[in-house]
Amino acid sequence: MKKVLGIGNALVDILVHIDNDELLNRFGLQKGGMEMIDAQRKHEILEAISGMPQTMATGGSTSNTMHGLARLGATAGYIGKVGDDDLGRLFRKECDRFGVIPHLITADQDTGVAITFISPNAERTFATYLGAAATMQPEEVEEAVFDNYDLIHIEGYLVFNHDLILDVCRKAKIHGLQVSMDMASYNLIACNLEFVQMLLRDYVDIIFANEEEAKAFTGVENVEALHALSEYCPIAIVKVGKDGSYIKEDGVVTAIAPVEAVRRDTTGAGDIYASGFLFGYVNGYDALKSGNLASRLSARLIEYVGAKLPDEEWEEIKKEER
Repeated sequence: MKKVLGIGNALVDILVHIDNDELLNRFGLQKGGMEMIDAQRKHEILEAISGMPQTMATGGSTSNTMHGLARLGATAGYIGKVGDDDLGRLFRKECDRFGVIPHLITADQDTGVAITFISPNAERTFATYLGAAATMQPEEVEEAVFDNYDLIHIEGYLVFNHDLILDVCRKAKIHGLQVSMDMASYNLIACNLEFVQMLLRDYVDIIFANEEEAKAFTGVENVEALHALSEYCPIAIVKVGKDGSYIKEDGVVTAIAPVEAVRRDTTGAGDIYASGFLFGYVNGYDALKSGNLASRLSARLIEYVGAKLPDEEWEEIKKEER
């Protein structure tokens, strides 16, 4: 089995259910989007939600994907930057617990957090304080790490740091790795369109996008967006929510049917979809089998609050894959 390395913003997720948009409007958060916040705004939001029920877990898009890959039985490593604080130590501990090989960098800043507001329809709005994650520099990513892996999965949220993501892509190609990328957020894509176009054209082999991200990048929707994305990457994947997903590889389009589920929280659904597809890909599955595994995983995840499946679900999933 090929080995997968991930790089992204190492964050701790704080999830809060909201009944209406009052908090989103108060803090100027665009519903369904992801906004970067500073330390002061983080403090204000945490104070505002202090009396509300919360769920906390290690997160970050690529971290979630590597977690899923490790739980499926793949060799998965993770590069991220955390603070020398309780949340940073929690992040390291969780990597060890679930079998993700940590290649973590330690910073003087606080570990980043992603405050996730979950609306009644399960739509998520993120207020992200990057903290230590924002300070990751190209020279801190040890090039020798690339020798131990076959594919690197890159978090689209890193596009705010052009030098870092470009350096990682170049190192990956020098060391013979394939590059997978998740677009991560439609507003980040829109603000960095030309840069992302260059990345996909010159470096990326596999691109994941949901329907909003695909439209922000291509200007069109659904299968049309899939075709447009495939002009940049050998493998393009567009997720269309309750209608399933589409994969285009070697000019062939494969429609992946959705799996019925009770939708409680979509946090991490795209991340675990990537886990399923990449697990299939590195094991030589065809597009249909990889996509079906990805679809099953994301359907199961949205029945829970948070971006991690419980242990008993992983046991069932692994039995199904045998």
